[in-house]
Amino acid sequence: MTKLPPLPKKRLIDTQEPVFLQGPRKRHFELFFAFKVFWEFIRGFRALHFVGPCVTVFGSARFKDGHRYYEEAQTMGKLIATDLGLTVMTGGGPGIMEAANRGAREGGGLSVGCNIVLPHEQAENPWLDKFVTIRYFFVRKVLLVKYSYAFIILPGGFGTMDEFFETLTLVQTRKINNFPIVIMGMDYYRPLQEYLKFMADEGTISPEDMDLVLFTDDPQEAIAHIRQYISNHYTVKKRKSYLPQWWLFERA
Repeated sequence: MTKLPPLPKKRLIDTQEPVFLQGPRKRHFELFFAFKVFWEFIRGFRALHFVGPCVTVFGSARFKDGHRYYEEAQTMGKLIATDLGLTVMTGGGPGIMEAANRGAREGGGLSVGCNIVLPHEQAENPWLDKFVTIRYFFVRKVLLVKYSYAFIILPGGFGTMDEFFETLTLVQTRKINNFPIVIMGMDYYRPLQEYLKFMADEGTISPEDMDLVLFTDDPQEAIAHIRQYISNHYTVKKRKSYLPQWWLFERA
C-alpha cells in the first residue's frame, strides 16, 4: 500500500479517517470513530442552530476576485440578503464561497460558513459572521443542507458536483422538501443540462425531474424563483423554541 505523505498538523486532519474508510477495523476503533462523528454533528448543530433560514451557495474554491463567476456569486449573495432577507451559507472557503459570503455582508445580511479541514486550498474566508470547521465531508454536507430553504449552484469541480447531485437526489427522493435548486453559469453548465435531458430520454430519470432544477444566468430570475417557492410554502421566522437556552450555554 502506498504510504501517504504526512499532513500539516496545523490543519487538524483526522488521520484515522482514511483508516476507517479502508474496511472493517477493530470494534473499539470504529466505536471511538463513531463518537467523534457524533461530536462533529453536535458542534455543527450548536454553531448553526440560530443562523437560519439560509440559502446555500455551492461553487468552486478556485475562482479569484475579478473572475466573472466570482462576481456573479457576489451579486447572488447580496440579492439573497437584500431581496430575500435570508442568511447566505457556503462551504466557508475561498472562491465562489468567499464571493457569496462577501456579497451577503455587503448587502447587510448574515454570512455563515461550514468549513472543511483539508491539507490545501480550503481555509475560512474573511467575510464570515459565523462559521464552524468540520473534519468530515459527510457531516459538512448534512449541515449545508439542513438549514437551507434553497440551493444555488455556481461553476465548480468534483466537490460542487457531489454537493449538487446529493442535494438533487434528496429532493427527488423526498428525503427533504422540494426546495428550489438553481444552477447558474450556462456557458459552464450547458453540457450538464443536455446530459440531464439525455437521462430523461433514456428513462433513468423521469421527465418531471427536469423541473427540479432551474438553469439560468439571470440573478433576478433566480431570486424570483426562490421567493415564489418560499412565499407559497413557508412562513420564514424564528420560532420561540429556537431561542438560545442559557442552561445550554448557547448564544445566537
